[in-house]
Amino acid sequence: MPRPLQRVLTALGLLGVVVALEFGFEILLPDAAWRQLALFAMVNVIAALSLNVINGMAGQFSIGHAGFVGIGAYTGAIIAGNLHQQLGGGDPTFGNSFLVMPLALLAAGLVAALFGLVVGLPSLRLRGDYLAIVTLGFAEIFRLTIATAGAGAADQGTIGRLLAELGGPIGYAGPDDTGVPQYAGPFWIFGAVVLATLIAWRLKFSGWGRALRALREDEIASAAVGVDPTRYKVTSFVISAAGGGVAGSLLASMRDGNPTVQPDQFTFNYSFDAITMVILGGSGSVSGAIVGGVLVTFTVKLIEQLQGLDSILALKAAYPALDLNALRMVLYASILIGLMVLRPGGLFGEREIFVRRRKRPTRPATAPAEPVPATTAPEAAAAHGAPPPGAAIEREIKPTGRELE
Repeated sequence: MPRPLQRVLTALGLLGVVVALEFGFEILLPDAAWRQLALFAMVNVIAALSLNVINGMAGQFSIGHAGFVGIGAYTGAIIAGNLHQQLGGGDPTFGNSFLVMPLALLAAGLVAALFGLVVGLPSLRLRGDYLAIVTLGFAEIFRLTIATAGAGAADQGTIGRLLAELGGPIGYAGPDDTGVPQYAGPFWIFGAVVLATLIAWRLKFSGWGRALRALREDEIASAAVGVDPTRYKVTSFVISAAGGGVAGSLLASMRDGNPTVQPDQFTFNYSFDAITMVILGGSGSVSGAIVGGVLVTFTVKLIEQLQGLDSILALKAAYPALDLNALRMVLYASILIGLMVLRPGGLFGEREIFVRRRKRPTRPATAPAEPVPATTAPEAAAAHGAPPPGAAIEREIKPTGRELE
């Protein structure tokens, strides 16, 4: 089958799957809590794939990814809420989502990418712990700016009024405070996961991805062979931030989710979870980011579900002072430590699940060389049209007629 036709059939098959999920997701998962968890896991996969570009491929340690996700969430919520009002309000429909979600995702990605450029430019001379501190400071500045903006911010100019409309610590619930319209169903979230995976895959195995990995291994050597560190670092920050913004927009409008975007959703814990997804799956691995996002999300939820067991409830009744939430984080950390001890490079390292290995060309079998008959030097020279070896010497020592005279 020709490769272009195979790609078209694959795209049509994936499109059919996401459309089927849109209309059959409630049948597949009747419990709304599990549907919310599955969609949230897919949003985390997109966040992990975007963070993998800067942390895994480029080797830049950024721990402020929650800031880009939060910027995308607020931007997408504002766009979706205002477009929903212009469409007449009411319940979000699948048809109207094609008018709302593309604009919301595009705006969220562009605004987050702009902030990624702002953060990336002054961070060019930083690496390691210093870069981590700068990105963490950016995320906290964003979160605290919104969380501390109360009613008094409306008297502080245009920016103050905008921050006041975002709801401060209470959160943003749409332009009419009835909640952000939940247009992001399985079609948009699973479709975004497919597109993010394809983009990350193509990026990793392109010349750009190889240049990023070269910078990660040795920046000086990469610059010596023509790789521009400034260009690649800034661009990787922009791409990573744009992906985080798209994930935030989907999170804000996620079906069965929280219709209010709150600043406490984007604390350092969210950045830490995203880093855990990347490192646990394998830094630089696209497959690892996907598996890490799903595994971390469901592991936390599974530990929460274990608190409802009769034995756990009996233990809590016997010891009322026992803090189960603290024990939940201890158990979660213990699982992560165990996995890191057993797999220091992550579950996949930098490998992928599906990699087409190229077959090495086999050398054709050569016939055994025929024995060369032994010949003398004069005969060999005569066979190639050259004078015999002694002719030159003879010419040198043979006297000419003038010398005889």
